Amino acid sequence: MLFCEKLRILIEDNNFTQKQVAEDMQIPASTLGGYVQGTSEPDFETLKMIAKYFKVSTDYLLDYNVNAVANKEDELIKIFRTLSPKQQDLYIEQGKVFEKLK
Repeated sequence: MLFCEKLRILIEDNNFTQKQVAEDMQIPASTLGGYVQGTSEPDFETLKMIAKYFKVSTDYLLDYNVNAVANKEDELIKIFRTLSPKQQDLYIEQGKVFEKLK
C-alpha cells in the first residue's frame, strides 16, 4: 500500500480532518494535502513526526515489513490504540485466553 493511502486511512480511521492534522503538526494544509494525494512525500523528519502523531512506526507508513509478523503486530497495535481504556483491558484479557489455547 502506498504512503498516501496509509496516511489517508490513518486520518479517516481517527476521525480527523486534514486541516486538523496539519494544524496539530504545524505544517501547511497544502503540504499535508500533497502527501494524502500522493503528489509529494515528506522528508525524513516529517515522516517521523507523522509516525509519532499517529503512534505508528515509520516502517508501517512506508509499508516496509521485514516479515509478516511485524505487519500483524502493527495491525494489533493500530486496533488497540483505537479502543477505550475499558475495551483495551478486555482486548488484553482476550489475548491471554488465546495464548493459553496454544
